[in-house]
Amino acid sequence: MRRIVVVGASLAGLRAVEALRREGYEGALTLVGEEPRAPYDRPPLSKQVLRGEWGEDRLDLRRGAGLEELELDARLGVLATGLDGRAREVQLADGSRLPYDGLLIATGARARRLPLGEGLSGVHLVRTLEDATALRDALVAGPRVCVIGAGFIGLEVAASCRALGLSVTAIEGLPLPLVNKLGVPMAAAVADLHRAEGVDLRCGVTVAAIEGDGRVERVRLSDGTAIDADLVVMGVGVAPNVEWLRGSGIELDDGVLCDARCATALPDVVAAGDVARWPNALFDETMRVEHWTHAVEQANAAVQRLLRGAEATEPFAPAPYFWSDQYDVKIQFAGRAREGDELQVIEGSVEARKLVALYGREGRVTGVLTWNRPPKLIAYRRQIAQGLSWADAVSSASS
Repeated sequence: MRRIVVVGASLAGLRAVEALRREGYEGALTLVGEEPRAPYDRPPLSKQVLRGEWGEDRLDLRRGAGLEELELDARLGVLATGLDGRAREVQLADGSRLPYDGLLIATGARARRLPLGEGLSGVHLVRTLEDATALRDALVAGPRVCVIGAGFIGLEVAASCRALGLSVTAIEGLPLPLVNKLGVPMAAAVADLHRAEGVDLRCGVTVAAIEGDGRVERVRLSDGTAIDADLVVMGVGVAPNVEWLRGSGIELDDGVLCDARCATALPDVVAAGDVARWPNALFDETMRVEHWTHAVEQANAAVQRLLRGAEATEPFAPAPYFWSDQYDVKIQFAGRAREGDELQVIEGSVEARKLVALYGREGRVTGVLTWNRPPKLIAYRRQIAQGLSWADAVSSASS
């Protein structure tokens, strides 16, 4: 290929251009990114940045090495607005058109915003560096914080605010936080963790209104109660950035729909990261994964497919992995949990804040959750990808 374009200056996009050069690709390479700065690390935004522990310089994903070393044409601060699959061109907001021989889509996702509190100051999201620094600065005044959504971002924000000594209420529409990812027993443990740290966690209710005179003063819930608050953080998930691809010939279904090797319906066009949805044969499920490690691994897989073709590459079938730092607990999960899975804590306990729990179905281990046990997580993730049986796992743990 003479010219490859990577759209999305995200983690996946950066790792893709690095992989292309590492694999020996010497042709023209363009990286397009909506944000004006070089790709940066997002997980610290809701933790170290929010608590004022890290500055911007620590977020650079190529610390000590600039994009110049990759010998690429970096089009930063420019939005991709369209894709012409027949002409093999990417259209940009500045009116330019980028021809390509190969294209990797890594446009990621954006934070969802509820249609509430419009026009009021004090309503925040946490997705970009600008979001995080604006929220960090607002927390200096010591506001009463209401977090809407007790997913990973919401819980991390709640934990960071409690570390700053702030009053925090967290609202979750599901019966328990993360119950769709961890199951009832472990989701209940996460809820207990936050309540023990002083968060007023309210589950099974939704937000009806955000009220105030010019700025946030209260949050009204679906059960009729109201919470006094000076600041609201919305952590209600993300939406994949796919609007620019409408009409291109790429199938869109909660992201960019790919095959098992990360290829789209258009020739020589692949996708990776938060925006990509693909069939994972390890779990017999079509999935879209929004986590750091996944973005890196899928970027590498997509590059292999782009450079070597379908016949020379293996299907991408990992055990998805995520982590979340909340208070003094590093929560890590690998695999996929579903309702009705068998669950067994094989080491430690919730009370000790150190544990290993296995999830299984149909005689196979399908997931592992650890609290403050990183080495165990790494080992089990590898074994899950190899088809670890439930009987063998439980037997080994008890011996």
